[in-house]
Amino acid sequence: MAWTRYQVILASTLVITGSINTLSTKWADTLKSESSDGQIRPFEHPFVQACAMFLGEFLCLLTFKAVYYHLRRKNDGAEDRHDLVKGNREFSPFILLIPAILDMVATSIMYVGLNLTYASSFQMLRGSVIIFVGILSVAFLNRTLVSREWIGILFILIGLGVVGVSDFAADNGEGTSYSRNNVITGDLLIILAQIITAVQMVYEERYVAGLDIPALQAVGWEGFFGFSILGLLLIPMYFIQVMPPFNNNARGVLEDLPDALVQMKNNFQLIMAILGTIVSIAFFNFAGISVTKEISATTRMVLDSVRTLVIWVISLALSWQKFNYLQIFGFAGLLFGMCLYNNILILQTYDRVRNAYLQRRENNDGQSEVIINRRADEPDC
Repeated sequence: MAWTRYQVILASTLVITGSINTLSTKWADTLKSESSDGQIRPFEHPFVQACAMFLGEFLCLLTFKAVYYHLRRKNDGAEDRHDLVKGNREFSPFILLIPAILDMVATSIMYVGLNLTYASSFQMLRGSVIIFVGILSVAFLNRTLVSREWIGILFILIGLGVVGVSDFAADNGEGTSYSRNNVITGDLLIILAQIITAVQMVYEERYVAGLDIPALQAVGWEGFFGFSILGLLLIPMYFIQVMPPFNNNARGVLEDLPDALVQMKNNFQLIMAILGTIVSIAFFNFAGISVTKEISATTRMVLDSVRTLVIWVISLALSWQKFNYLQIFGFAGLLFGMCLYNNILILQTYDRVRNAYLQRRENNDGQSEVIINRRADEPDC
């Protein structure tokens, strides 16, 4: 069935804003600015960046309220028909508290990992979430994985291994931020974050999916909880001393919010990067939930793979990393595994090719001429 115009807009928004979100976050990581101690340092404030992400999600709630009350003033039931606000609005927001906490922890860990590794590896390694979702679904949702799904998980594991090897072999010697140990540490943190994300997805499928909550409202409440909790946690983080490579700020602590604000003040590009994170994540989360609701979750997986390719190409174009052919094989393994796991394209293509071959062979057999041997002087009839 062909997509509607609204579905095409949602899919395009998902790819574009998702790519901008990762790239703008990584752009901030590559920028340097004068810190509160007067030294020029790279901007390494992953928890501040995570707060910015949740602030962007919270903006979705404000948008939802504005659209809802505008439509309700018409007194014609438009609020129950409009794609942005229709659905179940009578629910306790606290049902989203646990997913928000899980998202907060996973996002913070991922942003720490992104500080230490490449943007393309960050995006590719996020594909490992399928492995953990599959295992947790068997354990807590009583789901049975068929052989196709297990084979898909196997290919994802192979792809992840190849990506890890490519990062291990890509020590470019350009400083501690991209040293081999830091890159591998970043990769492992990203995979750890996917375990937490998988727990979030399984929880949402069991307790939230059937509530038909409007996408903007769900994203907004998760952003509100995430921003509030993480914002408060920045206070004790300011006093927690940590070891390298996690202490590259003015005070050598887990997170230094005043230092982050000083660096942003001294470099307007950092402000642009943070704003890019806030705006893009708002549209990306809305588009992601809407694609799942309007099209399918498998389509969202495919579009996420397209986003990975876009990020990898742009990272190479900006010289944020060097080309490594192993990443092509790693990405191919991840993509093949994800498509096989979600029953997208692979088996369907095989069936079409096989059926076309059998049909052609059948037609050739039917058109073959029958050869009859007879003497030269024997009449034709």
